Amino acid sequence: MAKKTMIVHNKSSKPDNVVKDENELVESCLNIESQLPPFMKDYFIFLRNSVSITTRHAYLNDILFFCKYLISETDLTSVNTTQEISVEDFQNIKARDVNRFIGDFCSRYRINKSNTTIIMENHNRALARKKSSLTSLFKFLYRDEILSKNITDGFNPIKLPKPQPDAIKKLDVNEVAIMLDAVEHGIGLTEKEKQYWNKTKLRDKAILVLFTTYGLRLKELQQLNISSFNYNRGEFMIYRKRGKEVIMPLNKSVEKVIKEYINIERPQSESIDPEHRDALFLSLQKKRMTKKSIRKLVKKYTSIALNTSRENGYSPHKLRATAASSLIQYGFSIYDVQNLLDHDNVTTTQLYAAHRKNVKREIVKNFEWLDEFDE
Repeated sequence: MAKKTMIVHNKSSKPDNVVKDENELVESCLNIESQLPPFMKDYFIFLRNSVSITTRHAYLNDILFFCKYLISETDLTSVNTTQEISVEDFQNIKARDVNRFIGDFCSRYRINKSNTTIIMENHNRALARKKSSLTSLFKFLYRDEILSKNITDGFNPIKLPKPQPDAIKKLDVNEVAIMLDAVEHGIGLTEKEKQYWNKTKLRDKAILVLFTTYGLRLKELQQLNISSFNYNRGEFMIYRKRGKEVIMPLNKSVEKVIKEYINIERPQSESIDPEHRDALFLSLQKKRMTKKSIRKLVKKYTSIALNTSRENGYSPHKLRATAASSLIQYGFSIYDVQNLLDHDNVTTTQLYAAHRKNVKREIVKNFEWLDEFDE
């Protein structure tokens, strides 16, 4: 059966591609909701109005997974489908049942696909997300008087490791230079990769410069359009999490690489399908680049900078960390960097600032005024 084309009647100021992405996620949420028990309907409305669309999607996926677990792995219900699970079934669920699901089942389970068995492992961060999803659900059902007891106080705590600044994966300044040199001159690429590089090097360079200058998220970069840029004002528009519209200042380096790509390498608009005509970064098939293809591109060039295999190259998120650390290293305050990268909490930005403390120590150590300490 052919996949239906989605046409969005866009009444907002957002470009069609951004609205279409949001609507595809909404459609996926509605599809998951249709598979869940009807008594959760008010919870679906609560999610719709209280969390971002990506969080809503993640919570619904976790809850559907839990409902499937109840059917296949427990005797807490005798139904055959997740829609048939009743309020009475949920009334019988105790905190220990949820703890077993999260701590025992979710930490390591199997998925059987035809002739293949996939072992799935979740570490504490993923388990904490699942706990958060179920806590949200059970608290709501209790507050909405659907369940008579609040069992969430009995959920086991999940200890998350404290993020260590030294463990942050990022490129240093020299490695960024190697990466940009590779994309400019093809150094480190295989002969097969060079065939593609000859057709996409200006595009690839623009992508890497944008990532390392602004620390953009993958989705933020993938959604960029030609119309996102206003060169007269020296700015461009991006769409953050929760649909926030943010104007970013455009510096000369970024403007240069983008204009070179558009004027020299990017196909002429007449040859591009109308759906992708405004997309900034195009594939060789003249379609908007997918997140997967951008991720693969970044891993390729970062692996050259790190002198490692393509599989061990860095993801776009590591270039976000690279931008944050580089900005702090050059002396910008953590609050300025927090604002530029859209960190919800300044403590996230402070992790990158920890490296700056070592730089200060080295400066002071090698800057002695007294002769007996000056080597």
